[in-house]
Amino acid sequence: MKDALNGIRVLDVTYYLPGPYAAMRLAEMGAEVIKIEPPEGDPARYMGGGYVHAANNLGKTIVSLDLKSAEGRSAMLELVRTADALIETFRPGVMDKLGLGYGALSKIKPDLVYCSLSGYGQSGPMAVLGSHDLNYMALSGALDQFKDAAGRPVHPTNTLADFTGGLVASEKIAAALLRKFRTGQGVHLDIALAGVMAEFLGNHDMYKKAGISEIGIPEISGSRICYGIYETKDGRFVTIGALEHKFWRNFCLYAEKPDWQEWGMKPTGSSEHAEVSAFFKTKTWSEWYQLSLQLDCCLAPVLTAHERNEHPFFIQKNKDKRELDVT
Repeated sequence: MKDALNGIRVLDVTYYLPGPYAAMRLAEMGAEVIKIEPPEGDPARYMGGGYVHAANNLGKTIVSLDLKSAEGRSAMLELVRTADALIETFRPGVMDKLGLGYGALSKIKPDLVYCSLSGYGQSGPMAVLGSHDLNYMALSGALDQFKDAAGRPVHPTNTLADFTGGLVASEKIAAALLRKFRTGQGVHLDIALAGVMAEFLGNHDMYKKAGISEIGIPEISGSRICYGIYETKDGRFVTIGALEHKFWRNFCLYAEKPDWQEWGMKPTGSSEHAEVSAFFKTKTWSEWYQLSLQLDCCLAPVLTAHERNEHPFFIQKNKDKRELDVT
């Protein structure tokens, strides 16, 4: 798909992570992405050693423009005339003050796909408030899904809402581009990161409405023996997702515990769960790692971020990507 958007020009007027990530995804699909940065650069260049900026701006042409100056705005308007899409992540009203809001730009480029990606959207009681990933996770209900044994929310070490919002933005921009070339019509996309995360809780809403569960799908909530996280002999962790009986059976047969085959849906915290947990602790993480490559029971080790690159799955994926990039 690296040539799907060949010939498309996208203006990336964004900082930090979600907007740059969205635009980078479009670049990966072949779009020409021009990133507009102020003379002092995207603030992400100076945050945490600049690695966030380096990771999320691959494949782009970076142009320095002072959008607060007449010269900078003039240069920006010339770029808009040649662009198919624009993505911005300023607080609501900032682009309008600069004379670069959708209303102004659609007059000179009627078919422009204009995406505003923000924390809480372009209108509403929280639209102008500052916010970050942890806030979107909290407000959407997503953070409440990650709890420790004491029921406390676990602090994520990745910006899930930022990346998910960027993913949705690139998807909607691509769809809007298709519409643009079919109809000649532009559009203003208003995407709120908090709203994007809330969209992933549809199952929870349905189960709550039905009076069945307040934690979504019961079978995958961590309350069943066959679907959970288990500690290994050396204090690391593996996962098993053997929801289907055939996979749980395969695990039980490997364990030489045929009587366990009826235990899959028994609750965690039970005596049966304690017995299965004890079995996982009979082997080291490395031993379970090797078994996960052979045993067909939905078994996977919990890898660190850098360990994933040493896993056979990702080694092959990275090899395929390199070969695709060459061709």
